[in-house]
Amino acid sequence: MNKHMSGRGVRALAAAALLLATAGAARADAVESLRDFVREARTGRAAFTQTVTAPDGAKKKTSSGSFEFARPNRFRFEYRKPYEQLIVADGQKVWIFDADLQQASARPLAQALGSTPAALLAGGALDKDFNLSNLPSAQGLDWVQATPRDKEAAFQSLRVGFRGRALAAIEIVDSFGQHSRLEFSEMATNVAVPPESFRFVPPKGVAVVE
Repeated sequence: MNKHMSGRGVRALAAAALLLATAGAARADAVESLRDFVREARTGRAAFTQTVTAPDGAKKKTSSGSFEFARPNRFRFEYRKPYEQLIVADGQKVWIFDADLQQASARPLAQALGSTPAALLAGGALDKDFNLSNLPSAQGLDWVQATPRDKEAAFQSLRVGFRGRALAAIEIVDSFGQHSRLEFSEMATNVAVPPESFRFVPPKGVAVVE
């Protein structure tokens, strides 16, 4: 078990990552903004802060770092605080590298995402995979509710929040009721992202589990 993510957490985060790859500038109708951006966004990068709250709301963990994506199915979460951790999807595998433990693990992308519809989001199948609906504005954001049609998905729902035309937050509720909120800043889309960002080679001496 790594410091930030369990297996379910990785699947939920991967789902969020791929949803982020479809999300971007928003108008008053946030659902239509998602649909529009599926056709337009190819790459992106942002800084993020993640807060994970236990189902009872009593325990919270906060971490931060940077995020990059390139459709389809490539993303990079680089945690810097409070611990260093790297999660990279290269289009075929999802790698998790824990610098403190000097351990890396990998699994096929499809297996990491399980049966969740997130694996298809970068291809633009939003309405096929999710029930989408606009939610009332709250906390200064316009929200979209994305409920997976797959009843065995690793998460109950995703909410995507926009501030003006910028993606501001993604909220995930997993199948056990754990709540994760990712808040984004310095979001830039359709920017040059080096292919090397989505490649991971285990450092020498690191234990690898596949």
